[in-house]
Amino acid sequence: MKSILVIGMGRFGRHLSEKFIALKNQVMVVDNNQKLIEELPPIFADSSIGDCTNEEVIASLGVSSFDLCFVTIGENFESSLIITSLLKKHGAKYVCTKANREIQAEILYKIGADEVVYPEKEMAFRMATRFSARNVFDYIPLTEEYSIYEIPIPRSWENKTIAELQVLRKYRINIVGVKRGGNLRPMFSADFVFTSGDHIVTVGKEEDIRRLTSKS
Repeated sequence: MKSILVIGMGRFGRHLSEKFIALKNQVMVVDNNQKLIEELPPIFADSSIGDCTNEEVIASLGVSSFDLCFVTIGENFESSLIITSLLKKHGAKYVCTKANREIQAEILYKIGADEVVYPEKEMAFRMATRFSARNVFDYIPLTEEYSIYEIPIPRSWENKTIAELQVLRKYRINIVGVKRGGNLRPMFSADFVFTSGDHIVTVGKEEDIRRLTSKS
């Protein structure tokens, strides 16, 4: 379990906090909008109303005691800058800040942000890849070259084992899991037999995935 501070209860901040809580982390949320805080459901047991661009507010939060601090303010970049700077000044261990443009990220890194995320940009790229490729059910980028894909097996794989198919040598992909009937099997042997309807979760290059899915 980690202790997490989330500043900014817009859509992204709220969804982020809800997931952290669901994963059994200890989460404190802060926003200067009283209505947003008052409307939070009971799962948000630790919440506070405050303007975190005020150094006294940041000092009162004891930010050095949190494992992670997130600044999820989307519309006011000046506030994001001030809050990120104040968090680092008061000893925050790790600060992750939301940005909308690369120039914003450059500035945030210069003032001490440990990580900068672009949730809208990342989701847009993920959706574009998923919907432009044939038979891609999910997609998570890892590096510029490699990503994780969920794709259906080609019909030619049905009733054959991984060893028979020589997947890595012939298709240049690594299978990390098999989904059957909605259930993921992350561990399987070389004699695992594929059946109709199976999906594979695989790591590979986009061109190799496109080549394989064209066979489905």
